[in-house]
Order: sequence, then C-alpha cells, then structure tokens
Amino acid sequence: MPPFQSVFCMHKFNPYEPTGPLENRWEKHLFDLALIAPQNRKKYNIIVVGTGLAGASLAATLGEAGYNIKSFCYNDSPRRAHSIAAQGGINASKNYQSDGDSTWRLFYDTMKGGDFRARESNVYRLAQLSCNIIDQAVAQGVPFAREYSGYLANRSFGGTQVSRTFYARGQTGQQLLLGAYSAMSKEVASGRIKHYSRAEMLELVIINDRARGVVVRDLVSGEISVHTADCVVMCTGGYSNAYYLSTNAKGCNTSATWRAYKNGAYFANPSFTQIHPTCIPPTGENQSKLTLMSESLRNDGRIWAPTKSSDCEKNPNDIKEEERDYFLERMYPAFANLVPRDVASRALKGICDEGRGVGTKVHDQRLGVYLDFSSVIEKIGIEKVKDKYGNLFDMYERITGENPYQVPMKIYPAPHYAMGGLWVDYNLMTTIKGLFATGEANFSDHGANRLGASALMQGLADGYFIAPKTVANYLARNQLDEIDGNHPDVVSALDSVRARIDKLMKAPKPKHSPDYFHQKLGRILWQACGMSRKKKDLENAIKEIEKLKSEFWQSIKVTGSEKDFNQTLEKAGRVADFIELGHLMCHDAIEREESCGAHARLEYLSENGEAKRNDEEYSYVAAWEYDEKKEHILHKEHLHFEFIKPSVRDYK
Repeated sequence: MPPFQSVFCMHKFNPYEPTGPLENRWEKHLFDLALIAPQNRKKYNIIVVGTGLAGASLAATLGEAGYNIKSFCYNDSPRRAHSIAAQGGINASKNYQSDGDSTWRLFYDTMKGGDFRARESNVYRLAQLSCNIIDQAVAQGVPFAREYSGYLANRSFGGTQVSRTFYARGQTGQQLLLGAYSAMSKEVASGRIKHYSRAEMLELVIINDRARGVVVRDLVSGEISVHTADCVVMCTGGYSNAYYLSTNAKGCNTSATWRAYKNGAYFANPSFTQIHPTCIPPTGENQSKLTLMSESLRNDGRIWAPTKSSDCEKNPNDIKEEERDYFLERMYPAFANLVPRDVASRALKGICDEGRGVGTKVHDQRLGVYLDFSSVIEKIGIEKVKDKYGNLFDMYERITGENPYQVPMKIYPAPHYAMGGLWVDYNLMTTIKGLFATGEANFSDHGANRLGASALMQGLADGYFIAPKTVANYLARNQLDEIDGNHPDVVSALDSVRARIDKLMKAPKPKHSPDYFHQKLGRILWQACGMSRKKKDLENAIKEIEKLKSEFWQSIKVTGSEKDFNQTLEKAGRVADFIELGHLMCHDAIEREESCGAHARLEYLSENGEAKRNDEEYSYVAAWEYDEKKEHILHKEHLHFEFIKPSVRDYK
C-alpha cells in the first residue's frame, strides 16, 4: 500500500459522550468519575507539557489538589507562552448586557460558527463552564475592563449578535496568563510543581500501551533526559506555523503533538486551520512573522476597499465616501463587519483577487483592505477610542509607521489558529491511554471554524475545570507500576531521540538552513491548503512536499553542536515535523469533498461563494492514525445532532 493511502473503516475508538438531557450531561458525568482521596494524591505523578493558559491552569489546579506535577516549557518562563498574544477577549454567557444571551445561545453560536462539525456534548459543556472561568479569573485579580458602574464590561465579537466578550483592553490573554501563572507559582513554591523552562519535549515514552513519560532536551545545555510519571497531559498549542508566515510566535511548533501522533494518538481534522481576517499585511517576500490585530477592532472599525482599482494607490483619506465599498456591510447586512472569521477572510481575499487590494505589492498583488475608525472617532471622540483600543493602535503604529487615528489601518488574512489537533474523547484523553490533550492541542470544541474569543475560554475550561477531574478519574481506575530509567521502553525512547538528532546533524549534503525549507513549505501550504483548496492543487502540493521532505533530509545544514545551545538544531527538528504534518493536512483536505467553515474547497462552494456542506457524507470527525508502514488510516467519528439541527450558515 503506498504512503498516505486512506483506509476507510469504522472507528475503533470511543468518544465516551454522555447521554441524557444535554444540560445535565457534564454534572452527571462528574458524579460518575472516580475520585482520589486528598491524602492519597501525593502518591501520583503527572507530567504537564506546555504552560500556556491550558497548561498553567491545569498544573496549578492539580498542584493545589495535592498531586506531584512536573511541568515543561521551551520558553524561558511560562509567562512567555503564546497565550499572551491573545488580545481581544474571552467569551462567557453571563448576560450582563441583558441582550438575550444564555448558555444555550453560546452553545448554538459555537456550533453554528464551527459549521456543525463538533460534538454537541463537548460544546455545551464549554458554554456551561464559561461563567465559572470569569469568576475564577476575577478572584485571581485579572483586571477586566469595567463600566462606570463597576460592572464587568462586554463587547461583541464575530459570529454573534450579543455582547458576551470580557476583555482587558487588548491584553486579555496576557492578563489571564498572569492569573494562571501566579496560581502555578504558588504551587512551585510549595514544591508540588517542579517546573522546567527551556526544555523541549522530543519523544513520548509508551510502556504497555500507556503514556508514562517524556524525553526532553535542555535547550541551553543540550542535555537529553527522561522523565516518567503516571500520565502525561499535552498543552502544547496549535500548528499554524506550518505556514511559516502566521500570527503565532516563532517558537510555536507541532513537534510534541506529532510525537504523540507517531506513537499512536489519532490526529483529528488536520486541515481545519483558521485564517484570521484582521492581521497586518505582509510588506515583502522575506518577512518572517505576521501580526494579529484584535478582532475586537471590528466592533467599531469599518472595513472597506476602493470601488475602483484605479484608486488603490491613492491616500485613503482622499477617496470620497461614495467611492468606498464597505463590502462586508453590503454582503452581510445582519452581521456586517462582525461576520465569523472564515467568512470575513474569504471576502477580503475576494476583494484583493479582484484587483482592489491596497498597500505594498507582494508577488505582484496588493494584499490589504482598510479598517477605518474615522466614524467612531467622530462619534465618541478620540479619547474614548484610546481607552478602548489604545495599546492596539500604538502597536500598529510601531510596526507600520502609520497613525491609525489619522489613516485607516490596512489588514489582510493570515494563518492564526488550528481547530484540528489530537483526537480526544469526552474526558480529553487521546487514543493512547494516559495521554491527555487540552486547549488548542486537541480538536474538541470548535469544529471547522473557531469563533473569536473562544480560544481562551476553551484553554481555561480544560485546564481549571475539566482535565483535573478526568485525569484523576484515569489515575483512580488504573494500577500503574513504578518505572525507572532502565526500563527497555525508556531506553528505546532515549535512543530514538539521539538517533534523530544525529541524523539532523549529519545530512549527506548539508547546504540549506531550516528556514529555507520552512519558507518553501509555507508557500506550498498557503497556496494549496490555505484560504481556498482545490483537489488538483492539493495533489500537486502532496508531491511537492514529498520532494521537499527528501531534499530536507539530504541537505539540511545544522551548524554547531548538539551538546550545547543550538537554535538551528531546534528549528531543524521542528521543520521536519511541520513537513510531515503539512503532508497530512493536504491529504485530509483532499479526502473531505465538501466546504465547511474554514475548509473551503472551490469545487464545493455555493453560487454566491459560501461554504457548502455535505452533511450526508461528511458529518464526521476525520481522525488519522499513523503506523510504522507509513500508512495513514482514516477513522470516522460520526457526529450526532440530537438538540440542534444543522442548517446553512446565513449571516446575511
């Protein structure tokens, strides 16, 4: 059987989705979970990989409960996790604005926003727990914005018609992470958490088909070590950096989840990647990073492009009102500038493809439209706009040299978030027993498109309220032997890491840097598996990636020593994994012959260019299994809708 051939079969994995009334499922499930008495918790050891919102909140909660925790991050501090880059806010159905919000409406908006490609039970649980998260964060001292009366303030985000987003100016992720980090630091001081910074996970230790540890490399000294435990939790984020240019921090990678995948964890919906509509456009072909501008800006900013392509080089302030096309307001009057991200991104791309883009030409095309705040400045005054968005405007000016109070911002879509990730059941456990995945590392809550301000909600729901209960249930129900460093499977894991590093260091014809290959991969994925996908392009992309993989292992050039600080070696290992993941992303996109959410197959769009689902054949989670023969087997978790009826998403 050739590599990456799909073998369709009924799934042999169980999501353990509860039954009964939807609103009672989580509470009943909690009662059915096994408990561990407080005095016995110190007997258990748990590894948490990653210390962003999901990882830091989980480590803090488990540590406070009395478990022994080892946490790992590749940054110099947990505070440097990419969670700090989340700007706009976090959703919760508090209904403080009395505008009709509810748990059910948040549940429905999330299901609809994800184009009905997620489990009902998981999404409803997320909506239920949303209010608990706000209470937890406020108790920690997170400085959410408040109204004059003292009540917590809210604003709107895309895909909703209510105001349910809580925020701390444009620094919501940072402030929430500081709250989780402070709780985690308390447990580090108590000794219940032993934390390792600048430590990158390079392998998963599997013993008797259970996750029992990790192999990590100290990024400063180069030392390789193994750490064992009773279970492992992956909180390692998403993989949008596969595209090279993305809004993710440069260090974000897929290596930890890819090691889990190659050890038996299924990878779900890898082609479901979100393109964020409001990012600062690229200004050249050698750019290495793109910057997000918060979706909250779409509350007051109006998106437009010149009606005539001949005006694209003009100063935007010189273009008359009647010569501006406020195209989202024209195309989607009900939601206007607050349509979901996938809808907005495709509309922006369409305008630029028509030749009406603005800004610098990249690859002979102007990639940008305007996000204009002149109307709201005129309405409420510049000082109130500064209060709401000041730090975001300052950041934009520092990067572009343009004052957004005087000249409209330029924006263009960019890779931002991965809805795909490790397949998990209702307990957030992967298909490897004892291996859990939380936050963006799993696929569970967002379907084919994530609504804005829901990433922080999922990460903290998983970390504070779900995984602590389900991890304890696993530990209580399983007898686990002690493991030491001499166990054959531990030695084998260490040997495999050393062999892979040796292979990276000793390519037959070393010539090119990791960035050379990463840029090539990024261009392939962006063109074939980005905002729009087509079968022929995806087939060509798979062939190109196969050639790129072969070239990589022949000519990757890693200078320096593996026994020392070596960022080139770090990058090389991550790019090798991105190449393999990119191959699977394209394969998954070919197999799904429909358009849904962010997955826009050009052959399956409606007449007006909107996503056109095929519920009869593709209402399932695609869960991919890896085996040693390099065959990738497709398992299908069929989605069942008992409480809502999938409908055509209409934001007009």
